[in-house]
Amino acid sequence: MSEQSKRQTVLTSPQLRLIGSVDEAMYAEFRDQLANAPTEGPLVVAITTLGGNPEVARTMADDIRLLREPGREIYFLGKSAVYSAGATFMAGFPVSHRFMTRDSSLLIHERQIAKTINLSGPLKSCIYQLKAALNEIEHSIEIEEAGFRDIVKGSDVSFEDVRDRAPENWYIGCEKAKELGLIAEVI
Repeated sequence: MSEQSKRQTVLTSPQLRLIGSVDEAMYAEFRDQLANAPTEGPLVVAITTLGGNPEVARTMADDIRLLREPGREIYFLGKSAVYSAGATFMAGFPVSHRFMTRDSSLLIHERQIAKTINLSGPLKSCIYQLKAALNEIEHSIEIEEAGFRDIVKGSDVSFEDVRDRAPENWYIGCEKAKELGLIAEVI
């Protein structure tokens, strides 16, 4: 059996199957499925998501990184929709281990914030309230840009390109994602 046939067989039987919003409930399901998955051999994580909490996605990606470091083969399989926080999770896998099913798509966009700032109190305290909000935004942008660098690492897409396209909600079909080198293959 060829290497490609072996990989195809592995990819069609994911040990972890995640669907829905990337949130604390998905993380709990991820950890439960991971605890029950085989501890040796290749591991495939399939996900379908319209997005969710980017910090939960980063945590899941970090769990994958920690499992990969000793040399474990772990594959990402995006099915149907890999939007927003799903793309953040995908960035935790090297391009050579990223796959998407036919007719699936990827969405990369900027982090978002919804915050009302109600200034109240002495004027100097108002300055600190505004500075705190600005610090939160600047720190979130740093995290976002680190994620953009991770998702394009090893691909034909530059950091600047993804940073420039993200504000307009960059939807990428699976074939285009392969063409751009963001994934290894469409299965």
